[in-house]
Parts: sequence; C-alpha cells; structure tokens
Amino acid sequence: MFKALLINKTDDAGYHCALTELDEAQWPVTGDVTVQVAWSTLNYKDGLAITGQSPVVRSFPMVPGIDFAGTVTASSHPRWTVGDEVLLNGFGVGENHWGGLAQMARVKGDWLVALPAGLSARDAMAVGTAGYTAMLCVMALQRHWTDNGMAPGSGEVLVTGANGGVGSVAIALLAGLGHTVVASTGRPQEADYLKSLGATEVIDRANLSAPGKPLQKERWIGVVDSVGSHTLANACATTRYAGAVAACGLAQGMDLPASVAPFILRGVTLYGIDSVMAPMAKREAAWAALANTLDRQQLASITREIGLADAVAAGADILAGKVRGRLVVNVNA
Repeated sequence: MFKALLINKTDDAGYHCALTELDEAQWPVTGDVTVQVAWSTLNYKDGLAITGQSPVVRSFPMVPGIDFAGTVTASSHPRWTVGDEVLLNGFGVGENHWGGLAQMARVKGDWLVALPAGLSARDAMAVGTAGYTAMLCVMALQRHWTDNGMAPGSGEVLVTGANGGVGSVAIALLAGLGHTVVASTGRPQEADYLKSLGATEVIDRANLSAPGKPLQKERWIGVVDSVGSHTLANACATTRYAGAVAACGLAQGMDLPASVAPFILRGVTLYGIDSVMAPMAKREAAWAALANTLDRQQLASITREIGLADAVAAGADILAGKVRGRLVVNVNA
C-alpha cells in the first residue's frame, strides 16, 4: 500500500480530490518502470487538476502531479535499472496517466530523465516543471539573441507573472546570465523578494494586463511570459526591433488579443514554449543547464516545503495567487 492524492468524479460526490491509500494492483496504466517517489511539487496545472477549475484531468480516478523525482525500484526498460535516480516532467502524467503526488509511480521509461549530477531529488522538484519551463524559455531567448547579436546587458528583459514558479526561476536565471531584468507582478509588496532574485525593477501587472495599442514604445529585448491574453499582447507590442517573446502560460487567459504589427513592422519573434512533450534531447539539455547554472541559495529562497496531505489546500492557493515561488511536496511526510 502507498499514499497518494486521488481525484474522482462521481454523480453523487461530484469532483473531489483527497489523500488516500492505494494498492499497486489498482494502477490503471501499465508502465515499464516503477519509481519510489521521494519528492513531488505543485505547479499551476496541478492546482487546476486538484480543484477541477479547468478540465486538466482526462479520466477518473486520477493521481495528480505532473512532476516527481525518486529511485527506480523495478524496471523492464533497457535504459533503467534498480537504484537509478530519475525525474519526470509532463508527458501527460497527472492528466492522462497517474502522476507524482504519491509515494509510488509506474510510468514509461521513455519519459524519465536521469537526475543530473549535483542536483538532489528535492532540488529537482524545487525546480520542477515551472523551473524547467523557465529554462526552456531562457534557452530559446539565448539562441535568438545570439543569432541577432544581442549580448547580455544590451537591453531590458521582461518577466511576467514574476512571483510564480516560472517567473521566479526565470528572473534568477536571466540575472545570473548578466541581463537587466524587469519583473511584472500583481503583488507589489513582494518587490524586495523579486529584487533579491536579481530583478532591477518591479512594475505593476496593471501596466500590461489591460487592452493596449498594437504598437507601443519599444523597451524589451526579450520577454518570458507565463500570463497570456492582454499581457502577452502588450509584451509583444513593447518589444524592441528584432527582439523575442517566449510564451509558456495562460494565467490571465488563453486568448491573444494582438495584431500582426510587432511581427511585421519590428521583426519581433514569438516563441511558443511547450514543456509537456518536449523532445528528450531538449529536456536533458535544460536540466543539465539548470544543474550547472541555478544558484542553490536562490533556489532555497524561493522554495517552501509541504507534506502530501497539505497539497489539496495548496492547489487552491496557487490558483488564488497566494503562493510565492515554488512548493515542494514531501510525499513521505
């Protein structure tokens, strides 16, 4: 038996998520690797799954959790053997396949990444999908800047949704690479926290979240956006000539009320960043870069630990904007 969060949807009880005990025989999907989970984490998508505020979960019952890190206890996959330390992000885990908010998981070995040297399982989940997505955004911008001759310090970089997991890690990564980072947030009281991560300026999200003109004053050489909707449209409209925007989220909405003007008049590039089905080579490169570049003290400063039993309430808090930085889940606490 092992503990897990379990989401169910029935005519009598409706949609609900609760801590329960499961037997391995109840696993609905047969994978080729079994992992004893040490740590998981909570992302925005996990909050949607736990609360049911968006149809993230495709089938029931479902164990949520799009991330986990742990140790292989059984494997018929040629790449993995008992004792290997691994992590997983995405691939529909926690949505279509039972996920990581549990003490055990059985998944396909093709989905697993070896835990990078020098990165603990706890640190990997402090990074989680949010931090891994932030690194994918930064890598896309770095490639773009290299191709267009834009060096660190040549202009400001905007990070929206700055207090969230993606935003917090993106600020730390970009500042560590020598960029001048401007953080956009709806929680101005967190300005000192954001500046401690490396932001040089903090602006109110209201500056970007309302409908704006198709073209506005040029400011950013790059943007990491986890918000979408009018915020993304305004970010594109204020990006400098030949700059780039990496879009990875939809906290404000999944619409994009923009015009083509920034793209055809200023040569702005909009990169869509997908972390769920990213190819393994890109995943491994992102995790290696995170292990080599992310400041562990900064990572600790943006991370709070909770137990598995706390994750249901924390899922609602994440959607309400009450969570700063990253939440790691000790599934054995």
